[in-house]
Amino acid sequence: MAGAMWETVIGLETHVQLQTRSKMFCGCSSAFGARPNTNVCPVCLGLPGALPTVNGQAIRLAVRAALALECRVHRRSVFARKNYFYPDLPKGYQISQYEEPLATDGGLTFSSADRGTVRATIVRLHVEEDAGKSLHDRMPRATAVDLNRSGVPLAEIVTGPDFRSPQEARAYLLALKEVLQYAGVSDCDLEKGSLRVDANVSVRRIGATELGTKTEVKNINSFAFVEKALGVERERQIAVLEAGGTIEQQTMLFDVKANAVRPQRTKEESKDYRYFPEPDLPPLVIPDAWLDQERAAIPELPAAKRERLVARYGLPAQDAGVVTQAPGVADYFEAVVAAGADPKPAANWVMGEALADANQHDGALRVAPATLAALIALIKGGAVSTQAAKRVFTVLAERGGDPQAVAESLGLVQVADTDALARWVNDVLAAHPAEVARYKGGEVKLLAFFVGQVMKTSKGKADPKLVPELLRQRLES
Repeated sequence: MAGAMWETVIGLETHVQLQTRSKMFCGCSSAFGARPNTNVCPVCLGLPGALPTVNGQAIRLAVRAALALECRVHRRSVFARKNYFYPDLPKGYQISQYEEPLATDGGLTFSSADRGTVRATIVRLHVEEDAGKSLHDRMPRATAVDLNRSGVPLAEIVTGPDFRSPQEARAYLLALKEVLQYAGVSDCDLEKGSLRVDANVSVRRIGATELGTKTEVKNINSFAFVEKALGVERERQIAVLEAGGTIEQQTMLFDVKANAVRPQRTKEESKDYRYFPEPDLPPLVIPDAWLDQERAAIPELPAAKRERLVARYGLPAQDAGVVTQAPGVADYFEAVVAAGADPKPAANWVMGEALADANQHDGALRVAPATLAALIALIKGGAVSTQAAKRVFTVLAERGGDPQAVAESLGLVQVADTDALARWVNDVLAAHPAEVARYKGGEVKLLAFFVGQVMKTSKGKADPKLVPELLRQRLES
């Protein structure tokens, strides 16, 4: 296979919207979804004479992200003007950082299906303001511009060329999202544009040490599309090179509907942006005491939490990975265990019914931890079957209440009374004499049939752990 002769090299640039109430350099709201051009002022509109003021909370969150990604936070960094022309950039430049960024030299470990545990290099993390948004579907044959997003605070996180497949790029992004959410830096909501990804892609012959000519793939708004877009661009580059062509350094857009990439423009280099220090802002200086305070505020991060859940509760690594995908879910699991549930059943219920319900209700875990623990106790005690408990869970999520009372109201409490069970067993055996004869003739696999019939006759109330033994006693007597 020709493609097997090539190695893929990918680096990622991720723009993360910092979770602040106001913009990076003014007091306008950064909330998503407002009517176009309503969250604007002279500063974010770039009107003459308007001066920027740094949002302290944005710096705090960016520093927190840098510390969570094990970066070296520089005590002094410098804002710079990145000059380019685009309709949604009202000032004609973007305030960013270039030669002296906020943080450098970090890393993030993720799991690769091909290479095991891999550590991606975080080359730099810097703060900047977002541009506005061009809207191509509001007016016929015209482009509209919404400047509500202009000036929203971003952290740009740049990796080294450390990924060797589209799958690795996706795995890294999922790990990055977890870390940023745990650290309280961003909601990382791709649908709202809170996390956006640009990818630099090149290919080279297996064994080569020099990097190939790279392209930048933009317009990627989901982790699944990241993987698809990078796969498409990789195959395009290989096809061009194997046909004797050369790769042009350019920006490519991913077309989701066509599952294809198309060139947008020749890729700019840093010199094209004519960076120079922002004259309206002094250097950003971070005091040691303030940095120490932020370092102490970093919560337990996903990798450490996974290790602890495995060690403390004996969870399988896969279960710990699911439970820790979001900090609220991990906290919920531990609260269920603290309320008395055994860890493995608690994890099963959190990963199953609880998360399925949350996915349908904006992520809300609607059954209180103590209530779920009580429901799990009913199953352990034999009062309800697992299947019946799922019906109880649905009611608890919708209306609340006590699991025992809900189970009783639904008629789902299992009957363990020997006399009642014996009546149901006798009725089933009397109704199926042919099957009884076959069982006594050696078809012992029919026991499962009889168990099913007893459960049907009892409308699910018979204790399924006691029924098989009663059936054996009757059939073999």
